[in-house]
Amino acid sequence: MNLNLIDTSEWKTLKPLTFTRPVADLRIGILTIAEKWQQQLKAAVGFITQDYLQAKYPSIQASDFVINGSICPDPKLISVILSLKPNQVLIKGSTCIAWHTNSIDPNVLFNLKEFETVDYKEDFLQIQFPEDIFKFNDIAIKRDFDWITKGRESASISSTNIILGDQFFAEEGAEAECSTFNTRQGPIYLGKNSQVWEGSHIRGSFALCDNSDVKMGAKIYGQTTIGPHSRVGGEINNAVIWGYSSKGHDGYLGNAVLGQWCNIGADSNNSNLKNNYAEVRLWDYNTQRFRPTGMQFCGLIMADHAKCAINTMFNTGTVAGVSANIFGSGFPRNFIPDFSWGGAHGFEIYTLKKMYETSEKVYSRRNMVFNDQEKAILEAVFENTQEFRHF
Repeated sequence: MNLNLIDTSEWKTLKPLTFTRPVADLRIGILTIAEKWQQQLKAAVGFITQDYLQAKYPSIQASDFVINGSICPDPKLISVILSLKPNQVLIKGSTCIAWHTNSIDPNVLFNLKEFETVDYKEDFLQIQFPEDIFKFNDIAIKRDFDWITKGRESASISSTNIILGDQFFAEEGAEAECSTFNTRQGPIYLGKNSQVWEGSHIRGSFALCDNSDVKMGAKIYGQTTIGPHSRVGGEINNAVIWGYSSKGHDGYLGNAVLGQWCNIGADSNNSNLKNNYAEVRLWDYNTQRFRPTGMQFCGLIMADHAKCAINTMFNTGTVAGVSANIFGSGFPRNFIPDFSWGGAHGFEIYTLKKMYETSEKVYSRRNMVFNDQEKAILEAVFENTQEFRHF
């Protein structure tokens, strides 16, 4: 089976996380949304996304279905989608969920006069704003855990660990020593070749993806995902790290989302609760104003390639854009534009040349190449975000 995952209006409301990827490449739970569809349908997956992203995330020309990339699969939804007849579209209210068509033209897909509509009656998990990723991460971890581990046995880990409850699963190559894992509130998943170092305390729901490490003495609360090839330490609560990122030292990260290639300096912290317990507002690229989230707990949203120096303090509800580089004393502003260099003392433009020099070094540490395709995406983001850099 071939299918394409299409960006809908959520691509705009999920910025800055989606500046560098289609919506379906966002991670929630253990897997990205695209990986969920790919593995559960045993399908080849393509993307219908923005022109400047299409080279890295190509579409499949001869697909069987097109699915809204902001929606996560579940058994009922999959069953209904697979029952669609050619030229039918599944909708709920104003949301298009899936099309049975081989068209990849958005102008055709969103012209519903071209299709027979089928109403969907059930609820489904959809991410529309950045905070939805940590808000719904507990649900997503539990779903992914049940699906990934069904009918399988966990690899064994050292007897020096303490495991409470019975929702623990380790893939081959996962290692842990002298740590506690409490699964009574939710499952704990350790990916291939992951490591939990001595003295760590972890509560479920929690996912540590392939080739990632939890450093000594870490305290990790539930509803947290650490994506692949990452390293974390300190205190983490209800956070999602896409992957290839580091928060390797003490400091607090809570109710947060970090993208790819991010780095959090030692003893850096984010606030996730305002002193007056008021509702948190987040910068919204789509409306170009701060948007009420309806949430009392909301910390840091950090896009790809963003970094902060040691002892950085992030205010409640801070959004750091792509390639923002933050340092210095005091609280920086709640919206740190893409390609910003500075902190509370002021910002200047982080030029593409300087950013490329850093990225080449970062990629080489992972034995990867920072290639022209990545540069082209970042150049497009740099151009598209100039209006926010009023320095």
